[in-house]
Amino acid sequence: MSRPRIVIVGAGFAGYRTAKELSRKARGKADITLLNPTDYFLYLPLLPQVAAGILEPRRVTVSLSDTLPRVRLVLGEADGIDLDARTVHYTDPEGTGGTLGYDRLVLAAGSVNKLLPIPGVAEHAHGFRGLPEALYLRDHVTRQIELAAASDDPETCAARCTFVVVGAGYTGTEVAAHGQLFTGAQVRRHPLREGMRPRWILLDVAERVLPELDPHLSRTADRTLRERGVEVRMGTSVKEATPEGVLLTDGEFVRTRSLVWCVGVRPDPLAESLGLPMERGRLLVDPNLQVPGRPEVFACGDAAAVPDLDNPGQYTPMTAQHAWRQGRTAALNVAASLGAGVRRPYEHRDLGFVVDLGGAKAAANPLGIPLSGLAAGAVTRGYHLAAMPGNRVRVAADWLLDAVLPRQAVQLGLVRSWSVPLDTASPELARVPGRPQPRREADARSGPGAATEPETRPGRGATGRGEPGESGGPETDAAEPSVVASAGEAVIEEAKAREAAERESPERGPAQWESPEWESPQQSSDPATSQSGPEPVTKQPGGAAAEDAESAEGDS
Repeated sequence: MSRPRIVIVGAGFAGYRTAKELSRKARGKADITLLNPTDYFLYLPLLPQVAAGILEPRRVTVSLSDTLPRVRLVLGEADGIDLDARTVHYTDPEGTGGTLGYDRLVLAAGSVNKLLPIPGVAEHAHGFRGLPEALYLRDHVTRQIELAAASDDPETCAARCTFVVVGAGYTGTEVAAHGQLFTGAQVRRHPLREGMRPRWILLDVAERVLPELDPHLSRTADRTLRERGVEVRMGTSVKEATPEGVLLTDGEFVRTRSLVWCVGVRPDPLAESLGLPMERGRLLVDPNLQVPGRPEVFACGDAAAVPDLDNPGQYTPMTAQHAWRQGRTAALNVAASLGAGVRRPYEHRDLGFVVDLGGAKAAANPLGIPLSGLAAGAVTRGYHLAAMPGNRVRVAADWLLDAVLPRQAVQLGLVRSWSVPLDTASPELARVPGRPQPRREADARSGPGAATEPETRPGRGATGRGEPGESGGPETDAAEPSVVASAGEAVIEEAKAREAAERESPERGPAQWESPEWESPQQSSDPATSQSGPEPVTKQPGGAAAEDAESAEGDS
């Protein structure tokens, strides 16, 4: 009997953990394939430190091939899934198409930048979901400070030294905190015109910073930001973005060349193309992370709406903490569906959150205990070192060097503004000349002026970001529902046509893992049909920062 084929789509927190647990548990008794656009796992929580020059880019990446034994890595982006034929169609980095057959599928495609139909935002802002965007922001901030120092025009100098961050959630708060320290250190080496200093503005329509986290964390972060000179403006957002600056919802026009977009994320559009029940853009699953009616399909992380058993009727938020734990549960349940062990529902216990505010400042509530100051800083960095699946020594070494040596503020010029657009469904990849366009483009989801909503309408977008604490508010939807539906149908039809042309033999049925250890006496020879799963979950009506509006002279 042939070995079962398991395909995992996405190597974020959920997908990486699923692959790692399955590799350990299967011990070569299954063919495990991981499909991902890059050959590394990205530790997103430390991305603001890359943008601020604290950590080198490779410190936050972990090699998939080196850390996932017995897992086959396929580089590419999934552009269609044929559920009936049990195939995943993908495009590799050079534009060549391919097909992967599966007996079990784990969808962990993650999330992308959330766009809002605010005039000018897509053209003059950048997101913060991938390494290219972080590298671009570091270059851009450095360039603006250097150009401002050389400028003789006070207005131009002031505009280049003004940085607007939209979204006071986890990402936006850290970006503003680290960014202020980064630019402050730069102007000490490149003095500006007399009386001028870098100006950082943090906007959000919510009432407080970090609105979805503990009030203690919110107060600590707000106080730290204001003490450093960051202008924290709650109840305010962007009404329009232009090359010269941004018009705020309170009527003020702020001259700036830098718009940092940290308003949260929505699930990867791949989930919508399946035509299955959705909850605010996320694929509905049962507590065992299985898709109702499709017991061979599992979903976890930002792409899945996982019931929160501690809060009936609610779903777990889109955070890295949940994605990491769900990955382990998905791996155990995939193994159980193939005869190894028993299924178990996803349950969690809140471990608290940490927010790195730069330097020795942080806010943390480990196990519900509120901390601030040096204690919070130590807990925050200890948490990140413990959570990272690799590079711990190198990260710690970079932190030590940053504490005793000045940062190198130089422009590498490796990532240009046009190569990291905000409206992309593949933020982990920088656009380059000649490369095929991404399979899906992220579209705007909510109403003008409301720039930090955590969620979109049912079945369309989603909330939060891969990390805790994106803020929220009401919203409207500018896109027609039929647009997404027709796009999803087109993807599926194209996938079916391609599969029919390429398939040379009948599809293999699911197979048991070939070992007594993986056989269950209560399971039939076809686990995909014998484990039908619970009744479908009822659909309920209704978790980055590098934005730059580059002028021609600033990004030539």
